[in-house]
Amino acid sequence: MKKVWIDAGHGGKDPGASANGLQEKNVVLELSLAVKRQLESKYDGVQVFLSRSTDVFLELKDRTDKANAAGADILVSIHCNAGGGSGGFETYRYTSASVASAAFQNLLHTEIMSRLKPFGVIDRNQKAANLHMCRESKMPAVLTENLFIDVASDASKLKRQEVINALIDGHVAGIAKYLELERMEEKPVTQERDINQVSDWAADAWEAMTQNGYVDGTRPGATMTREEGAVIFNRLRTNLLKLISGNTQEIKDLETRLLQIEKEDLK
Repeated sequence: MKKVWIDAGHGGKDPGASANGLQEKNVVLELSLAVKRQLESKYDGVQVFLSRSTDVFLELKDRTDKANAAGADILVSIHCNAGGGSGGFETYRYTSASVASAAFQNLLHTEIMSRLKPFGVIDRNQKAANLHMCRESKMPAVLTENLFIDVASDASKLKRQEVINALIDGHVAGIAKYLELERMEEKPVTQERDINQVSDWAADAWEAMTQNGYVDGTRPGATMTREEGAVIFNRLRTNLLKLISGNTQEIKDLETRLLQIEKEDLK
């Protein structure tokens, strides 16, 4: 079981960057929750942990301590940027990062940017810095800066669900590729029949039952309830009683004839 630690930056009393009607803490929490849902629902053998799943404040040390204690295989700290002029997307590793962290950053950055390019997002490239989340983590760790809150063009993109989906899909794809996760087997979808269309093999019987008043001719493919079954059997019972009562003399004549045959056999 692979363990992934997703850290939604800021939270609670720390909103992070705020501008253009957006708060960083809210955007990154939405991304983090969705990354967890998609990884666990689409891939086998993966468990995703979150630094926070609600709007709460956590010290940086608390975040990395928990990730290290959990024995996570990788860590992704998700943020939005500010003060970047033209805006864009960038990722960070520690300045003295391991080969594994560099490889993870390259995969993650590439997968996310490939999904952001159609929206005209600027690629600010892969970078290294002395950031706590990357420095104090004992596993390969990458910090993503997902567009600039205070750049109007980026903020407008972050308000579009298709851009949010691109960020989510990119994070999921990069993590899955690095950990070599296998997608869950997709079960074939059973084609549901049209309940208003009668099957060929039952067409004659259905027509006869309709003409004789046992069914109303609608929804031939629908499941029959016990109530509907009772109605059909009661109609059959009524018709049988009518048939019997209408042929009383014929039944008596048949009984008389049977008695005569029986007497002749006894002679």
